[in-house]
Amino acid sequence: MVSVVISTYNQPRWLEFVLCGYKYQTIKDFELIVADDGSGQRTRQVIETIRQQVDFRLKHVYQEDEGFRKCTILNKAILESSGDYLIFSDGDIIPRRDFVQVHLQMRRTGRFLSGGTVRLPDGISQMIGETEIESGVCFDRQWLEERGLKRSIKNNKLNSYGLKARLLNLFTPAGATWNGGNASAWKKDIIQVRGFDQRLRYGGEDREFGERLERMGVRGRQIRYSAVTLHLDHPRNYAGRPEWEFNRKVRRENQKKGIIQTKYGLIIKQHD
Repeated sequence: MVSVVISTYNQPRWLEFVLCGYKYQTIKDFELIVADDGSGQRTRQVIETIRQQVDFRLKHVYQEDEGFRKCTILNKAILESSGDYLIFSDGDIIPRRDFVQVHLQMRRTGRFLSGGTVRLPDGISQMIGETEIESGVCFDRQWLEERGLKRSIKNNKLNSYGLKARLLNLFTPAGATWNGGNASAWKKDIIQVRGFDQRLRYGGEDREFGERLERMGVRGRQIRYSAVTLHLDHPRNYAGRPEWEFNRKVRRENQKKGIIQTKYGLIIKQHD
């Protein structure tokens, strides 16, 4: 089985549309875990409503709101997961209908998958609802550009499939880093590095995790033109310079020391 882990914090409207994206996936044999970093009651209501509409198992893993603790709730979700392969994304990122299928088809032993996203401005984000997600029109490049999406070569993600997408994955200058909104790995590899470093707040915390996978010999594989997502716009009030600086310091220290297993991550219970 594959488990999809979606992080969220007090964005119930966007989460509803994200879950709709998984509702219309081409394959249904997966579980989805909402990793909730302390959201209010409205988020719980959205999850309960969607749970009645979907064919896959939908779990809600929750922790109290004590500030930005995404790494902690992701580790809790990892321990709750049933799959041997885990896909990670966020509660403001809508997956194209083949998203889960692409991750499964492109997974390889000894690799993690590195995807990307198309960032939407607020005006277009507000135009998207379940109708646009079910029909897939919100992933149509022409539809988006006619509504104000800035024309860019990056929009090739939206109309690339098959061989074209694979070639663009191969030749893109973007590095195959761990991008928390669109990435996947084998659960055994995630556990081996002890998951995410829970000291880290917002700013590069996902990259730090991927760097430890790389040190263990699990290399990134680029799939940004194959596994396509839309990033809905919202304010970011949790990002601050001190957090960024601390995270950079941890990453530099871990690189210097060659750290693979974090002491501040998953706590694995030993069974007799």
